[in-house]
Amino acid sequence: MPWSKGENKAFSLLGLAKKAGKIGSGEFKTEKLIKTNLATLVIIAEDASDNTKKKFANMCDFYDIDYIIFADKETLANVIGETYRAMLAITDLGFSTKIKNLLMNSKEDIDVKKDSSRTC
Repeated sequence: MPWSKGENKAFSLLGLAKKAGKIGSGEFKTEKLIKTNLATLVIIAEDASDNTKKKFANMCDFYDIDYIIFADKETLANVIGETYRAMLAITDLGFSTKIKNLLMNSKEDIDVKKDSSRTC
């Protein structure tokens, strides 16, 4: 799948965030970061199971954390240097804000769940 310029920049930022230690990936780590309110943005793979998408979307809603359903497991994993990851959590507000802005401006069909309690 060809990615837009904004999406490619978002992928680059995800790689930088991983190197900076600001990303937790995988179901267990992401859930822990959400429940401890350390996650500022959760990215869920489009090809994750419906049950997984629903579980993490509901969890993010409950804990007031923004989330995006974007890319596929293989792409998310390659960007952060891991093997198949269905979701990841970003723990830095600066990275989260920039990635959200890049993705929202790159495609109309990407929907970021807005969190009214945070100012980004």
